[in-house]
Amino acid sequence: MDWDATSAFTPVGLALRGQPVHRIIRTLGDAAYMLLKDWPSDDGEEYVTAVKACVDAISGQIAPEQFRDAFLRAADEAGIAAITIVTKTTMKTDSQLHISA
Repeated sequence: MDWDATSAFTPVGLALRGQPVHRIIRTLGDAAYMLLKDWPSDDGEEYVTAVKACVDAISGQIAPEQFRDAFLRAADEAGIAAITIVTKTTMKTDSQLHISA
């Protein structure tokens, strides 16, 4: 099990009520802790799906990015604002973008 797997896991920023006001989820370990300890509600279909997807990603059954999609749906269900964190290494320059007209 790779609790700190980061391959293909685009970080997610969460805007929370209370303290802390925001949190950045970078790894499967971060996500597991958030889901099990700090999630505002432990019910909801998307929440249960995200917990299962987290276990599956940690055990290597699905890609971390597939878990991320489930995590974002659970955040939406819980009323948690989520944003994608864009880093300098993930940004493309104009010359790297291919735009078709």
